[in-house]
Amino acid sequence: MALTLIHASVGVAQTPSGTPNRDDPVQYGAYVFRAGGCFECHTDTKGKGQPLAGGRGLPTPFGTFYSPNITPDPETGIGRWSEADFVRAMRQGLSPAGENYFPSFPYTAFAKISDADMRALWAYLRAQPPVKQQNKPHDVPFPFNLRMAVWGWKFLYFDGKPMISDAAKSAAWNRGAYLVNALGHCSECHTQRNPLGGLKSDMMFAGSTDGAEGKSVPNITPHPTTGIGRWSEKDIADFLGSGMTPEGDFTGGLMGDVIEQSTKYLTAEDRLAMATYLKSLPPIDHRPRKPQ
Repeated sequence: MALTLIHASVGVAQTPSGTPNRDDPVQYGAYVFRAGGCFECHTDTKGKGQPLAGGRGLPTPFGTFYSPNITPDPETGIGRWSEADFVRAMRQGLSPAGENYFPSFPYTAFAKISDADMRALWAYLRAQPPVKQQNKPHDVPFPFNLRMAVWGWKFLYFDGKPMISDAAKSAAWNRGAYLVNALGHCSECHTQRNPLGGLKSDMMFAGSTDGAEGKSVPNITPHPTTGIGRWSEKDIADFLGSGMTPEGDFTGGLMGDVIEQSTKYLTAEDRLAMATYLKSLPPIDHRPRKPQ
């Protein structure tokens, strides 16, 4: 039902080739919205919450964070925000009042979103129906609940730099890098973190034992035994479209939500571009497992 609501609210106009229509910022914004995985984080599907009204819990080693209401309700959502407020939140991790957002909101990745995609996403969110629902306070103990401390975290782990295309790589590789690292923010779940919550740069995409919702997240580097090295680019693209692995199994949990609400709506070309990029990553021998 949630999918139907989002789809009916603003359909994604497409050309016969299946590419999203960039001429209408709201319609193209719907595509950016799906590529960014916004629905599954900002909708409490388990509690049968309204689309984008927030309240979904994200258990982490630092406490449980709850997603905010991003509907255009003026009292409880982002209805009073300006476009500049939205861009600052996405690019700098700052509220309209200048307070730090906790990095459970992946602005470290969203800072890399292009100007055109950012404008389209804003247009789409503004076109959604407002829902009056107060944000749920985070359940985070001291000292991780101190927003001032996030300045130090940002100094250590947040550069805020835009993405730059690699002229030595193909257009498909660059598109895949953008979808994986900026909009899709895949490393946020698929990378181990240090005790302060920063991503371990030498273990990018190699999986984590303390991923989103406190569960193990698999290695998606092309290592032949502990990663997805035996998957072809087509295998990866098909998985992102259907959730079915080359072995015939279906994914569940949060990744199942990502596919159901996000990647299955991407064009075949975009899913294949993501696969091209993932297959180019350095293979890392790591099999994340929870201690028994």
